[in-house]
Amino acid sequence: MPKFTSNFGQFLNQNFMGILYFASGMFLFAAVDTIAKVLTESFHPVQVAWSRQLGLLFGILIVLIFKGVTILQTEHVWLQVFRGCLAGTSALIFIFAISMVPIADAVAVSFVAPFFVTILGALVLGEYVGVRRWTAIAIGFVACLIIIRPGFSSFQPAVFLVVIAALAYACRQILSRILSSSDRTITTVAYTGLTASFLLSAPLPFVWRTPVWGVEILLIVALATLAAFAEIMVIKALELTQAVVLAPIHYTLLIWGTIYGWLVFGQLPDEWTWFGSAIIFATGIYVVWREWTRKTAPQGQ
Repeated sequence: MPKFTSNFGQFLNQNFMGILYFASGMFLFAAVDTIAKVLTESFHPVQVAWSRQLGLLFGILIVLIFKGVTILQTEHVWLQVFRGCLAGTSALIFIFAISMVPIADAVAVSFVAPFFVTILGALVLGEYVGVRRWTAIAIGFVACLIIIRPGFSSFQPAVFLVVIAALAYACRQILSRILSSSDRTITTVAYTGLTASFLLSAPLPFVWRTPVWGVEILLIVALATLAAFAEIMVIKALELTQAVVLAPIHYTLLIWGTIYGWLVFGQLPDEWTWFGSAIIFATGIYVVWREWTRKTAPQGQ
């Protein structure tokens, strides 16, 4: 009994730390998105996305100087590179999107990411997904259409960029789960930062504008630093805790995105966005609950 109690306590503590890391990462990502939207008013989204990677890149270079290239040792080089490409691509696409749509709307649509994680978990990892969860996922995507409202006067095509970014983000989550079983956190962080920075550097000379000393430099430094911390926290969270436990925490992005959008841009979601978000939240929680209980639930449910 003492051993069981000790193991259970360790399990709870590990999950708590994972949730804390993930929640902090979501808070920081919302701040990063807000700063990125501000910067897109003066800089090309490519330069903003590249700047977003600077903090992580500098940190990695410092670690490489002190610890050497041994931190890059991995049995899954191409998976690590692919994850880095997804990180750079998803950040760039999302920044393009928020330069044209309100942050809260973009965040609400990004809620489809947990559904993509469940779908990819079934297709890539072979996880069982029953009829009820497939139904919940379908309802969630219908709710996404309620938010986007194609064909209506309020429709903004740029919102579909968020869906693409959410898919790329979900792919990163799946890859993080695969890589966490064999690679250290620092290895995944290093490949992510190096690959994403290299990818975004290619088009940079064509859109570059030198920042002005003062507010612009301060915003870019804040963007890079907060993005680096957020990325590390999410990776660490996935290393400590199952993605199914962390998935509901993703929805805190709407809270922070709405607050930041209101404080900085004076933008609030309309009633249809709130309605669609509520449906996505409810179905998302149901999907998480079903995934949590799938091992004990009868097959076919």
